Amino acid sequence: MSDNPVDTNPGAAHGATRLLARAAAAESRAQSGLSVAIDDFFLSDAARLDERTRVSLALLLRALIEAVEAEIREHGSRLLSGRGEARLAASILRTEASVFERLFDSGLLRDAALMAELIARVRQDAIGAALPMHAPDDPERPSLINRFVQHPDRGLSAGAMAVLVAESRRRGGPDVGQLTHTDLPAELHHRLVWWVAAALRERVGEAADGSLPVLDRALSDAAQRSLAAYDEGERLEAAALRFAASIDAQPDALPQLLVEALDDRRIVLFIALLSHALGVRYEIGREIVLDSAADRLWLALRALELGRDRIAQIGFALCEADPRRDVEHFADMLDAIAAIPGEAAREIIAPLRLDPDYRASVLALEHAGRAA
Repeated sequence: MSDNPVDTNPGAAHGATRLLARAAAAESRAQSGLSVAIDDFFLSDAARLDERTRVSLALLLRALIEAVEAEIREHGSRLLSGRGEARLAASILRTEASVFERLFDSGLLRDAALMAELIARVRQDAIGAALPMHAPDDPERPSLINRFVQHPDRGLSAGAMAVLVAESRRRGGPDVGQLTHTDLPAELHHRLVWWVAAALRERVGEAADGSLPVLDRALSDAAQRSLAAYDEGERLEAAALRFAASIDAQPDALPQLLVEALDDRRIVLFIALLSHALGVRYEIGREIVLDSAADRLWLALRALELGRDRIAQIGFALCEADPRRDVEHFADMLDAIAAIPGEAAREIIAPLRLDPDYRASVLALEHAGRAA
């Protein structure tokens, strides 16, 4: 028997190499997983997403990516067929390998602006769905939005109808989770489209077989077509804010409209009415309303001269809809909130009306000054 045996099974050596590589990768994943678990353990309850929000966020993110993916696959296949690339056209339509997992694993979806928008949207929708149902004082009286749909003023009627159309679009298709429109701010929609196009290039590229430039051109053109067809103004939030601007509720009418919007479980319209009245962007109004501490919301309502009864109606409705809010604390604070002078409240929230980039720069400079 030889002292220097020769390996007669190169396949076994190759398999051993791959096994070693996988083991090394597993060790790295274990260390990374431990770090994540430690970070999660030390998160405060206030900072941690509850399970319902996590699940809703995951479903929404997947639905948005799949909506964009379906559109780019369809457009890309049509372009390739027209250019005589039948094989590539068929390949791009194969959906066995979804791009969601690739984008999720890549880390691109950790984008702060995208996640901030989606978390706010999930929380906004959850509160809207959980708002208490209120029987109208007059059963024959239409809901707030339907009254404006029937309004003789064409501008108000069209604005109300645009909100209804945007609400329907936001809900998506008949199948659960099926969306046909991302309803994202334009910058975020653009970002998502290009990420999906790049991920599709990886998924389909192996089938290109020397025709990668053709595939690149088709995917790029399909993405451009998707971007050109997207209208940020059709977003539900944009339609609601335009509608609020067309109403331009005066101080005597605004409190009733705010309460009615919540009674109708239209949280987006409530935020839009509040944002317009305060003179701030929708995103800032949404941030104020979704903040479970709600200190800025009470200041905002007092800045708009809402009285104790209206603030109570709004506060108790939001407490019932959002489990993060402490209804007993709100009840204890109600008299103190109502006692805040309107002028003092307006002075405190005045910075919210400034340009967001300007505010961010001021805060960044203050932070840098404290750190120096």
